[in-house]
Amino acid sequence: MRRFFILAAAVLATLASSIGANAQQGQRVQVGVLECRGGASVGFVVGSVTHLGCVLRAEGMPEDRYVATIRKVGLDLGITQESALAWGVFAPVARLGPGGLSGDYVGAQGSATLGVGVGGNVLVGGSANSIALQPLSLQGQVGVSIAAGLESLELRPGR
Repeated sequence: MRRFFILAAAVLATLASSIGANAQQGQRVQVGVLECRGGASVGFVVGSVTHLGCVLRAEGMPEDRYVATIRKVGLDLGITQESALAWGVFAPVARLGPGGLSGDYVGAQGSATLGVGVGGNVLVGGSANSIALQPLSLQGQVGVSIAAGLESLELRPGR
């Protein structure tokens, strides 16, 4: 059990350092917040797939809904009942049109859960890889799992 928490702490520390490095790249402004929620997920040792419903909340703009598919490659063991994630959305422009976040994103991911758990991920992608998704706070989830590795996020317009 102790190794479980040591590995989780190491992964989260690595993510925190990459957040700072990624935030300094390019001229990006915060457009809003992307909030995602999803149901159960099962890790299969070398990866997993999770489906989420997401909403981009930007000041002065109507909510922009998305359907997300997250694929993880790396260590991923366990079962989670539900997940909630929130990212700050940084883009080269101050406002995005409807569906403006659609696209594919990639980055690093790490999480640990024993009852209630935490995780984090940093993703870059979208139109010409110009959009960055930075964690506002740690991911929350319920279940028993540990995960670390690479993650891809596919965002498509939803309702």
